[in-house]
Amino acid sequence: MTVHGDVFIAGGETLIGRALIRAFTRTHARVCAPARDDLDLTDTCAVHRYFAATRPRHVVVAGGKSGGIGLNQRVPADLMTDNLLVATNVCMAAARHGVEKLLYLASSCCYPKDCPQPMRVEHLGTGPLEPTSEPYAVAKIAGIQLCAALRRQQGARFIAAIPADVFGPDSSFDTESSHVIPALVAKMHAAKIQNAQEIVLWGTGNPRREFLFADDLAEACVLVIERYDEVAAINLGGGTELSIRDVAVMIAEVVGFEGRLVFDASKPDGMPRKLLDSTVLHDLGWRAATPIHEALRRTYRGFLDRSADSAGGTAGATR
Repeated sequence: MTVHGDVFIAGGETLIGRALIRAFTRTHARVCAPARDDLDLTDTCAVHRYFAATRPRHVVVAGGKSGGIGLNQRVPADLMTDNLLVATNVCMAAARHGVEKLLYLASSCCYPKDCPQPMRVEHLGTGPLEPTSEPYAVAKIAGIQLCAALRRQQGARFIAAIPADVFGPDSSFDTESSHVIPALVAKMHAAKIQNAQEIVLWGTGNPRREFLFADDLAEACVLVIERYDEVAAINLGGGTELSIRDVAVMIAEVVGFEGRLVFDASKPDGMPRKLLDSTVLHDLGWRAATPIHEALRRTYRGFLDRSADSAGGTAGATR
């Protein structure tokens, strides 16, 4: 499968963006993914100048700040405004400058808190959102709606996709702001180094999440931008659903932490369950290729590699 012509990855420095660069490079397309220092996606004029100069044929929008429950609680306005600006700037510039096809990546937190399971795209907007991530989710929903509006107004071939919870070796491993798997990897590694007898984790451990390795998601995106062209968003899930407690036990095994796992039920859980109905994606012929244990091992190796590159090889262990 080959995506011909230029592919612009908006947000190429992110976990998903880096995986997209690897995947689209393998399709023999010329991939452009300027770093945020080179192209600020929240700068409207800069984004339009970039599109006018480079004229990409395909665009994948993976930019916009994101993080776990902790970050969503501390800086909800920052997350919301950053994602609104990125979606607006990139989608409008793509429409103005004749992009052939655009794929916008949203988030599973766009679904209602008490959504029926598995979650289907027709469930979007049918109930209140999870309060801990509502501002971020509203921005992502706006991106989905903008793609649909540009299709109706201009005939733009813009599509939106909703990935499961993504992780991988390029994750942010900041224990205060990152998503659940990388945060647990960093926290358990630090506990192992310190010979801690126990580790305290947020929430009850009961919520269930669908996890997807970043490189598997990127391969799904290559397929979708080639073969999917509908106004309705498409779910991108691999079907690996685990409770937070179960994934914590797996990570402890991978990291080698042998202490007790203690769950602090006074901390928020977030949505009780998030499982995507990805029938449409699977009917296109895609399946996740990386088993969960292998994906966790590769993620931990990525963490160790980045820790070794830090001063004294300890920065990643102590954050």
